[in-house]
Amino acid sequence: MERKPVIYAALLGNVAVAVTKFAAAAVSGSSAMLTEGFHSVADTGNGLLLLIGERVSQRPADRGHPFGHGKELYFYTVIVAVLIFGVGGGISVYEGILHVIDPRPAANPTMNYIVIAIAATFEGISWTFAVKGFLRLRGQGRSVWQVVRSSKDPTMVAVFFEDTAALAGLAVAAAGIYLSERLKMPVFDGIASITIGVLLCVVSLVLLRESKDLLIGEAASPAVLATIRRIAENERDVARVGRIMTMHLGPEEILLNLDLQFQEHLSAAEIASTVRRLESRIAQADDRVKHIFIEARAWTGAGAGSGIPDAAHTQVPTE
Repeated sequence: MERKPVIYAALLGNVAVAVTKFAAAAVSGSSAMLTEGFHSVADTGNGLLLLIGERVSQRPADRGHPFGHGKELYFYTVIVAVLIFGVGGGISVYEGILHVIDPRPAANPTMNYIVIAIAATFEGISWTFAVKGFLRLRGQGRSVWQVVRSSKDPTMVAVFFEDTAALAGLAVAAAGIYLSERLKMPVFDGIASITIGVLLCVVSLVLLRESKDLLIGEAASPAVLATIRRIAENERDVARVGRIMTMHLGPEEILLNLDLQFQEHLSAAEIASTVRRLESRIAQADDRVKHIFIEARAWTGAGAGSGIPDAAHTQVPTE
């Protein structure tokens, strides 16, 4: 899976960065650096959760879950978003407020700058992996927000935003330390912590919104729906294409329910043959459509038809 290298890169980078940041915070006493340490710990835990979600979502279908476990990936992404908000953003804001109320100058700002440079290097390496994965989702001609709204793979989006927020947080932490030292006002260190926390909360809310839509059952993209409709309408034995209902069971798995009315002269055997032909063409056009159910009715010319039990529900094998 293309997602795993991106998650592993983020996970290893976050572990290295967290250790470095906490060491610097212990030496210098910087609130912003301590906040950044908590941020990296939260990101490390998030990476582990995404890996767990990736693994369990690949479990095969069983009697209790006939369509598989693909949606577990969305569930774990929701948990990650909550942790970013609570552990990352919440602790950052809390620590920042404490430092604003009782500001204390950093003992060794030079150490903090060195750590920020090291952390930025690790985060930058991880971020390049995340950007490559995100660009594959983006394609051409779409904005970042359009990708976020249309993507069915919240894992890639989560890692990209996490790493981007981490780099932005390092820049804010460096600015807070610099202003605290330059202006002799350690309160800026606390303000930097609050700013980092707010940034993480915004990222969390974006991920929560997108993951929630996928978890409760989001339809395939308009482009996929248009392709399915075109294939069905081009079938000579189909008189009318009715409702097309889709739902993502995972980033690479779509369930399709297609309502069709067939020409009046067709026999049940001919309808069944047409259904199999449609299933094959749809699956070839988009291999993510792994579960296809076709509601078939004979065309009477008035829009209503009689049921055809033999061809009412058919499914493409998932393997």
